[in-house]
Amino acid sequence: MDKSLLRRRQLLLYFGLGVVGAGSFAALRGSSFKKDAATPAATRRDTATSAAPPLPKRQPLAEFQGISQWLNSSPLTIAELKGNVVLLQFWTFGCSVCQLTLPHVTRWHRQYEAQGLKVIGVHTPEFPYERDINSIKRAVKQAQIAYPVPIDNELKTWKAYEERFWPHLYLADRDGIIRFDYAGAGAYNETEQAIRTLLG
Repeated sequence: MDKSLLRRRQLLLYFGLGVVGAGSFAALRGSSFKKDAATPAATRRDTATSAAPPLPKRQPLAEFQGISQWLNSSPLTIAELKGNVVLLQFWTFGCSVCQLTLPHVTRWHRQYEAQGLKVIGVHTPEFPYERDINSIKRAVKQAQIAYPVPIDNELKTWKAYEERFWPHLYLADRDGIIRFDYAGAGAYNETEQAIRTLLG
């Protein structure tokens, strides 16, 4: 791996580790935003130390696009997820900050699946080695991920969300409307409380 990229990843791990997305749980509400579509996807992980822009009010989950393969599941659509509280996670196995979030996400899946939580872990690579399906499968097994993992190697779902952050969580209500989001590591208590509130 390029030494400068490794150094930036280490700095990200040591300083900050995460940011609060402006989708505040306290009110479970959003406001308008515009993401910087001009920033190349392959350089965006380092922006995870800046606050994620707030989500627009009652923004629906975007449909999965360009998924080459699904792990742990047959292909799903957003329409098929309606009726569940959905935790959509953008991640990639080579991201150390993503690795910090995975134990929490896998625990939420185990703890709340029976109550109607559906976790989807969209694996979107930044670097070429993160596109290898066998490496992804090993990472999924190592992290004990049992929820569906769509492989977004062409970054089409990433682009549908105008995404900029690894990792990034979106939490949607049973109607498929995003009510909370968080980029980076941290805010685990707030995220779990939002899950509980939306499960009702």
